[in-house]
Amino acid sequence: MYQYDEYDQQILNERVAQFRGQMQRFLDGKISNEEFLPLRLQNGIYIQRYAPMLRVAIPYGALNATQMRTLARISRDYDKGYAHFSTRQNIQFNWPQLEECPEILAELAAVQMHAVQTSGACIRNTTTDEYAGVIAEEIVDPRPYCEIIRQWSTFHPEFAFLPRKFKIAVNAVPDADRAATMVHDIGIHIVRNEAGDVGYRVIVGGGLGRTPIIGEVIREFLPEEDLLTYLDAIIRVYNQFGRRDNKYKARIKILVKALGIERMAELVEAEWDRIRNSEGKLTAAELDRVKQHFVDPAYADLADEPAELVAARTENAAFARWLQRNVRKHKKAGYAVVTLTLKQKGTPPGDVTAEQMDSIATLADEYSFGLIRSTHQQNLVLADVEQRQLFALWQQAKALGLATPTLGLLTDMICCPGGDFCSLANAKSIPVAQDIQVRFDDLDYLHDLGEIDLNISGCMNACGHHHVGNIGVLGVDKKGEEFYQVSLGGSSGSDASLGKILGPSFAREQMPNVIAKILDFYVAKRIDGETFLEAYRRIGHDPFKEAVYGKAD
Repeated sequence: MYQYDEYDQQILNERVAQFRGQMQRFLDGKISNEEFLPLRLQNGIYIQRYAPMLRVAIPYGALNATQMRTLARISRDYDKGYAHFSTRQNIQFNWPQLEECPEILAELAAVQMHAVQTSGACIRNTTTDEYAGVIAEEIVDPRPYCEIIRQWSTFHPEFAFLPRKFKIAVNAVPDADRAATMVHDIGIHIVRNEAGDVGYRVIVGGGLGRTPIIGEVIREFLPEEDLLTYLDAIIRVYNQFGRRDNKYKARIKILVKALGIERMAELVEAEWDRIRNSEGKLTAAELDRVKQHFVDPAYADLADEPAELVAARTENAAFARWLQRNVRKHKKAGYAVVTLTLKQKGTPPGDVTAEQMDSIATLADEYSFGLIRSTHQQNLVLADVEQRQLFALWQQAKALGLATPTLGLLTDMICCPGGDFCSLANAKSIPVAQDIQVRFDDLDYLHDLGEIDLNISGCMNACGHHHVGNIGVLGVDKKGEEFYQVSLGGSSGSDASLGKILGPSFAREQMPNVIAKILDFYVAKRIDGETFLEAYRRIGHDPFKEAVYGKAD
């Protein structure tokens, strides 16, 4: 995990001191609300429906136990004893007092954390695969590249006031994409060319929100050393030509769509030719320096399938089910990658209490070298667990409500905070998620259904990524009443696709029955081994629509 040097820490401490002064001047009436708005946004502070919200950056999802305990303490001392993990791998506090935010930022800075560029029209937190560095199938560990992007983009003077927010995601696995790169402003696929050289396939112009678009490849292979100069070129073109007159048309996806990918590529290549040999070129020495922060921990010399694991799996069916769903193969023999699911029935997806955070920190110290990952799916990962310790970890995680064996299944849903918190939301998301959790609480049924991505958003901003859910739910306003629109067929993976709206929206109380009709039709029509998405793509949209609404007259 990357450790700050004295320069990193100095910059962060100076930012905290600067904002403390800005906050005091605002409280003293020396700065207007309008003047204070960009200052608080630059420090991750929104004003939500009932209270401020502070979004804390977790670069590419990497946390240590000390940082997790600090987050737990902040949630107790300054909030209501819980926090929310987002799809951007960040964490959000929903109830801090505005005047106390500088103190929170100071406590975060003491453990090398911050809220810089978690909001505003700038380059946001770079995200990647939660299994980065611990699975055998990746080309290389993507985390050093994410860290290089983080350092390059943080406080970048040219990109502090872009036309709109800007998100970058990195993936290094050829046949899987847990980072949803195809629906980001820039998606980076780390690849090897025919000569075996590491480089990047660059995707541009993806995004969700009011105008969902799948990104397009702008360059099939970019040499490794040209990462930052090429990113610079893309964002310079966007900064110059992106619309600033209409925030709903200001994202780079709109620019790419308007220009076409060929013209966009021409502009980027022309700018890149001008700057490609500048100081921004990524040197081998710099890449090696950053890679030193991501060396493997002190793994023991172990064998797969130790006797302790085999016996526990044989004797305990519940443990075996958890192993099947929530534990995956590690690159190192004798180790496993464990996902702690934040999807306990009755709890909003992604929410975690202060007590749970403290306990997760203890689990990380005991079982996973003190390190934790947050995920796009709003869960947490312990990436380096000895297989012989899996049963002990499961018992503790189960007692904490963190071992629901549902990873990738229907109730492992993505859900934004919605109208319970967000001032932009048209409808509440959390009650719909909880109603579905209650209705589909049979583990045997969930496992029989297989993998299904259910994503719920409270408005068109799509923080719940409903467009790319196999089943997507969008909250809409109909004459002051909350209704929900359903879409089918979305995917955020390597086969990315946008869902198609099923038909007229439904009242909240109808939603569990609507989902049940969709699932019943899938079960009746699927071929053995076929996932929901595979079945939908084979059968087509209209038969699913007819199953829900009945035949049209």
